[in-house]
Amino acid sequence: MKEFWIYTGLRALLFVAALGVVSVVWQLLTGGVDLFFAVIVAFLISGFSSLVLLDRRREAFALRVQQRADRAAAKFQERAAREDEDER
Repeated sequence: MKEFWIYTGLRALLFVAALGVVSVVWQLLTGGVDLFFAVIVAFLISGFSSLVLLDRRREAFALRVQQRADRAAAKFQERAAREDEDER
């Protein structure tokens, strides 16, 4: 679960940083900030950036999820095998 919170926190931080940069650049270029479009642009920038910058964190999170799924599947198979034995 730790990997989830780290990855999510880094994604949020990346979005806030992108929103700040987009807002400042937009303010310098146009003299005003259209918040709706700034959020959309920041969302796109942070999304593409996270593909590159957060690759290791995403892989760690995916590995943890896979391990938990494998353990759950093994427990399920074990219970199913015990039930099959009990029915005999």
